[in-house]
Amino acid sequence: MPAVTVSDITVLPRVHQPDPAVAHERTVRSVTSAPTGYEGEGFPVRRAFAGVDLRDLDPFIHMDQMGEVEYAPGEPKGTPWHPHRGFETVTYMLDGIMEHQDSNGGGGVISNGDTQWMTAGSGLLHIETPPEHLVLSGGLFHGIQLWVNLPKALKWAPPRYQDIRGGDSALLSTPDGGALIRVIAGSVDGHDGPGSTHTPITLVHATVSPGAEMVLPWQPDYNALVYVLAGQGTVGAEHRPIRKGQLAVFGPGDTIRTAASPTQPQAEPNLEVLVLGGRPIREPVAMAGPFVMNTRAEVIQAFEDFQAGKLGSIPAVHGAPTELRSTD
Repeated sequence: MPAVTVSDITVLPRVHQPDPAVAHERTVRSVTSAPTGYEGEGFPVRRAFAGVDLRDLDPFIHMDQMGEVEYAPGEPKGTPWHPHRGFETVTYMLDGIMEHQDSNGGGGVISNGDTQWMTAGSGLLHIETPPEHLVLSGGLFHGIQLWVNLPKALKWAPPRYQDIRGGDSALLSTPDGGALIRVIAGSVDGHDGPGSTHTPITLVHATVSPGAEMVLPWQPDYNALVYVLAGQGTVGAEHRPIRKGQLAVFGPGDTIRTAASPTQPQAEPNLEVLVLGGRPIREPVAMAGPFVMNTRAEVIQAFEDFQAGKLGSIPAVHGAPTELRSTD
């Protein structure tokens, strides 16, 4: 799980530790285990948010941990062309390579620590596939896809694509150097990540060394979630156990505590976590398949628009934008 690493963590800016006399540490409301399934043309995923109430996730809708899987030659799989409307997709690659293309002219290639941030907004078609050379050779594949909701006022925003290189993430450490913190979007302790978000959120990937602890200051008006990509440890002041494939939902407060167990699984030397949160939108959510709207009628309209070709068309040449029509 390389993502982005550093040769000397001691040179990084250090996250200030909140004063325990005034800080309000968040307690853990729930820990759930992600069931496994298959997405697209058949790549394995863990459904990170399964069984969690949308009110606790708001403004997030859905998250898959894709892999971690070692493909043999000819096995790597992606998704066929498909539509989206009403939200943003965030694909973060830890291992392997993924190509993206959409009907609005966006696209690119992401690998080891890169992120593609696609605002579907009023609607578009897109596809995500491993490059041909990876299909031929096989190899390790591991990533995350997160769906971020858009408020009603922005669901008809023009589609947008951001190509975020892993090296552009803000890199921080805990005071003792026990955790490497990568800020992909939002802000941690005044350090801003490169992702530009319509909905105010913070997205962090942290590597916590065995026996180390990470305490992050967190926006009081944001929700707070910790998902374990690898390893095992505890969350919250109550040191609630958590392991790979589990999601912790926190209650209110302004700090989040995560600690790595002194002993880790042989194949997973560190505790790897995603820490994410955002300002809840608190609007009705109606979703079906690839559409996230506010009402059932809007979802039906999205399906009708897709069937009528109003969400764009598959471009003949990568990078050639096609006309995107809106029913707004």
